[in-house]
Amino acid sequence: MEEWIVIGGGQSGLAAAHAVKAVGGRPVVLEAGERPTGSWAGYYDSLTLFSPARYCSLPGLAFGGDPDRYPTRDEVVDYLAGYADHLDVDIRTGHRVEKVVAADGGFEATLADRTLTARRVIAATGGFGAPYRPALPGLDTFTGSVVHAAEYRDPVPYRDKRIVVVGAGNSAVQIAVELARVARVTLASRKPVRFASQRPAGRDLHWWLKVTGVDAAPIGRWLPEQFSTPVLDTGVYRSAFESGHPDRRAMFTNLDATTVTWSDGTREPLDAIILATGYRPGLSYLESTAALDPDGYPQHRAGISTTHRGLGYVGLEWQRTLSSATLRGVGRDARYVVRRLRG
Repeated sequence: MEEWIVIGGGQSGLAAAHAVKAVGGRPVVLEAGERPTGSWAGYYDSLTLFSPARYCSLPGLAFGGDPDRYPTRDEVVDYLAGYADHLDVDIRTGHRVEKVVAADGGFEATLADRTLTARRVIAATGGFGAPYRPALPGLDTFTGSVVHAAEYRDPVPYRDKRIVVVGAGNSAVQIAVELARVARVTLASRKPVRFASQRPAGRDLHWWLKVTGVDAAPIGRWLPEQFSTPVLDTGVYRSAFESGHPDRRAMFTNLDATTVTWSDGTREPLDAIILATGYRPGLSYLESTAALDPDGYPQHRAGISTTHRGLGYVGLEWQRTLSSATLRGVGRDARYVVRRLRG
């Protein structure tokens, strides 16, 4: 029986493995993909972080290069791969966990060709493992292209098309502005986009969050449901919307095979919809336990399971703090979870 199994080899799993190793443990990290880089390699090509490199490090290894730059997707992928090598722990790629059950004072993790047992399990597949696709009116009848932001890569296939991007968060805005350079784009959302200055008073917002202590404050459990952060902007995105490229409208009221109907009753042809509608935790391997609620969310307090002794979570959005699901914050939560599970 292993002492620790960590499920997931992205930023959350690597941070958890570091925390286990720091207390003298020998974690086994099970990663479904071919590389221990999590979801990052699958994000759209132009993705750029909204936090400077100095705030993008996991414990024990700085994010190299200019600390004030905003890293790209590929830089994050390279950093995580290097971090995995730096960790020097047992990371098994191509090992997808299909099911976890409680057994004999510990847990059994079932893979395609074997079963592993452990006293403690950390579910570190994060809060972004399952793209969320809302039931929008008429979406099932629309015959145009419908993709989630998780599947979007670049604007080339959308040139000269009529596109609707659904959402109001950072990814929705970034994708809509990028597409508006080559297509006619509307951002559709239930509420207006909220913008926040990326550099208030000449300092990056993340500097302010750190020096004020807000970033690390354990306030996650008191945040209201559906709480979301504003879109960070240097002025580029707000200017794009003010110019109408893209425009923003209230959520459409209906779709049919080829057209969209807006809240004012107008109808127009539509080629494609991109759903930048967020994600849900990717924890399907726990469905046969009582660890999840009816909506598939883990039952926990600050990352410690309230249903199973020895089970913890790392990387959930708002798990403990504002930064729980980020490169800069996941290590803090991992230390907390490991110490609590270790007793």
